[in-house]
Amino acid sequence: MEGLLRLGAATLGESGGRALAPRVRAVWTGAAVAAPAYAVACSAGDNLAIHAAVATAPAGSVLCVDVEGQQQLGWWGEVLTTAAQARGLAGLVIDACVRDVDALERLRFPVFSIGIALPGAQKVGPGRIGGDAVVGDVTISTGDVVVGDRDGVVAIAADAVEAVRSAGEARSAKEEEYFEQLRAGKTTVDLLGLDTSSISFSTQ
Repeated sequence: MEGLLRLGAATLGESGGRALAPRVRAVWTGAAVAAPAYAVACSAGDNLAIHAAVATAPAGSVLCVDVEGQQQLGWWGEVLTTAAQARGLAGLVIDACVRDVDALERLRFPVFSIGIALPGAQKVGPGRIGGDAVVGDVTISTGDVVVGDRDGVVAIAADAVEAVRSAGEARSAKEEEYFEQLRAGKTTVDLLGLDTSSISFSTQ
């Protein structure tokens, strides 16, 4: 997981990882996570399934939460964060809003959401945990690997992690070569073999 986090979401997203929609982004600067996913699906306006997931998900998991409606609620906050950290959970990726952002940053709990909102959700149900969830327009299965950082979030199928990691390492090494050549005077047009014949050059 450390190697995936070092490569980063952007590189992994260009190497076979499935990029979540850009609306899902880090709630606080510096938030980063790489961990197995635990899928959660909530009914509209109700986060009972999230509470159940915090109580039952394996330590080291990142909760990946889909909500059926009313995304503009504070689905997660300091209380759930404290409970999640006590259970050893690694983070949260949610296709909805959260709150208590100062506390999330102070506690250094990685959270990726679509925004911040004040009103809370009810806790009646129904919901589902431990199967699949559609988060950021990507279907995530429990056991997939999720990597999130300042650039965004990617999901990697459990059976593709090694292939994506290998492709990411190769891409990273190639980019290091590019950096050296660019500093030596090459241009991206040279290095990428770009055809600029369609570009009009103005003399003004």
